[in-house]
Amino acid sequence: MDTQVRVGVGVFVLNERGQFVLGKRKGSHGAGTWALPGGHLELQESFESCAEREVREETGLEVTDLGFLTATNDIMVSENKHYVTVFVGCRVKGEKTVPEVREPNKCERWEWVTWSELQAWGKTQTTENVEGRRIFLPLLNLLAQRPTFDLQTS
Repeated sequence: MDTQVRVGVGVFVLNERGQFVLGKRKGSHGAGTWALPGGHLELQESFESCAEREVREETGLEVTDLGFLTATNDIMVSENKHYVTVFVGCRVKGEKTVPEVREPNKCERWEWVTWSELQAWGKTQTTENVEGRRIFLPLLNLLAQRPTFDLQTS
C-alpha cells in the first residue's frame, strides 16, 4: 500500500431546491463512479478554500456559505490508496447555476441530484457488488460510516 495517507475534500454544492452536484469520474482512480466536485487539500490551505477552488476549477460555479460537514476514512485496497475525505457543504452563488465540465479528462458530466437519490444508489452497491449507478468510495463510506448523517439537516 502507498505509505502516504492523503486528504481529499468532497464538496456538496447545494442549489435552491436542495439538490447537489454529482459528476461521473474518468481518467483517475474511481473512474466510472459518481462523485462530488473536489480534490486534494494543498499545503496550508483551509478545507473551505480548497472546496471553493476545486468547485470553481471543475464546474465553473461560484459558491458561498462554506462549512465543514463530516469526514470519512477511505481505504481503496484495489487502487493501493488511503484517503481521509473531508466533506464541505456550500451554496451556489450568483446567476450561474449550471455546472460546466471544465476538466473533461477528469469528469464526463455533472448532474443535480437529491440526498434521497444518493442514499438509494448507495443501498444497491457494495464495494464488491454494483447494481445501477456506481458511487465513488468516499460517498459510499459516508453512507456507511456516518449512518445518521443527513444532508437535509446539516
